[in-house]
Amino acid sequence: MEFVPEQGKHVNGDSSTLILPALSIGNVGQLAVDLLVASTRAERIGYLDTPYVLPCVGNDAYGPVPNGELALPLEAYDSSAKCNDFNPTKGRMIEFAKNLADYVAASGKKHVVVLSSLDFGRWQRVDMSSGLQTLYLSSTNSDGTDDYCEQLRWKKLQEYKPTQKAWKYLSALAEGNAIPESILPFEGELEEEEYYYPSLPFAALFSCLKAKGLKVTCLFCYCSEGDNIPDAFHLAEAACKLLGLSPSNFQGNGNDKLVIPLSWKTVYGPPADMSLF
Repeated sequence: MEFVPEQGKHVNGDSSTLILPALSIGNVGQLAVDLLVASTRAERIGYLDTPYVLPCVGNDAYGPVPNGELALPLEAYDSSAKCNDFNPTKGRMIEFAKNLADYVAASGKKHVVVLSSLDFGRWQRVDMSSGLQTLYLSSTNSDGTDDYCEQLRWKKLQEYKPTQKAWKYLSALAEGNAIPESILPFEGELEEEEYYYPSLPFAALFSCLKAKGLKVTCLFCYCSEGDNIPDAFHLAEAACKLLGLSPSNFQGNGNDKLVIPLSWKTVYGPPADMSLF
């Protein structure tokens, strides 16, 4: 993976935290990073190039006005945290995660925060008594727990079971070790329920970054496809809590103070032509 600095921009060598989204249902991780980039007024400092990302371009996503600057699929922004957005090629997630982990470790990052969402339809123990819940997964302890996350009253992702065959298989892939025959999946076994969570993009990122000795914290919320803006606000606010950022210092509209990015104005397209009715 190659970093290409934007002309005239300075890379902050003191930045030790990386925030990135993992592809997931409702694109909540990407939407949450949109909010953080816009709210912290993060500055684009460059681009990353890798063969594992689809080549594409779009208009400037953050504004505040549409000035026609091109956006690429893998960009780096610098603020009190560094936020990267990416779009890995389907079917090559492990290769991308390894490539990214190598770059992150070499760049001196100490803590990586991965934002993602989970399919509400697979939630085994639904509890909405306190509204949207934040779940987490951490590399701090071998069982995925973290004392600070527990203090925030977040729940560890119960589906992370490091002694389970599927998670052992993913860990061996991430570490590049020879895979013992005892954990090799049988034909058709990868389609079984046990392999669902380890097959998700966040799991590849978590395992590959952890294999490099980095501290990794994944934050999740359960959601369904549809209007996922409330979920994005929830996940962005959780990231702020984790990193000690105060949304009240942002310059957004409304009580939450998070800044809505320019690109969200057309997230659902133009309104219907009422003359049709």
